[in-house]
Amino acid sequence: MDPQNNQQQTDNGEKKTAGFFERFSSKVAQATGSQWAFFIALAAIIVWGATGPVFGYSDTWQLVINTGTTIITFLMVFIIQKSQNKDSKSVQLKLNELIAANKQASNRLIVVEDLTEEELDTLHNYYTRLAEETKKRLAMKESHSVEEAIENTDEKLEAR
Repeated sequence: MDPQNNQQQTDNGEKKTAGFFERFSSKVAQATGSQWAFFIALAAIIVWGATGPVFGYSDTWQLVINTGTTIITFLMVFIIQKSQNKDSKSVQLKLNELIAANKQASNRLIVVEDLTEEELDTLHNYYTRLAEETKKRLAMKESHSVEEAIENTDEKLEAR
């Protein structure tokens, strides 16, 4: 994805532009997650607090901060959810690719996010037991190495 113009190239070479809300929510989430956004919010609170004596700590003075923060929070819920949905979907797709590419992995796990809570608990118990058995046989630092990663990369290149 080209961050400058929010376009990405499709498989057939066409440029596809992200929708308005996708572009908007991405930019807002990025901006509000910055240190500057925090300092601006902190400055607003300090200014609001400092004006308390000027306005006699009135109900209106309190209502200003309550209303402002409520509106911002309400809108940010949707922005954050959109961002998390996109992130979650992209991570899920990356994991699906890894599962599909690995001959030893179960393709049944590709749609694991569609399982019921009970089915997920069953799989969790299975993998917990598998991890416990692995711990009995191997020390954690012995289970993976740089050499294994290089061998895996070499095997992938040879398979091409």
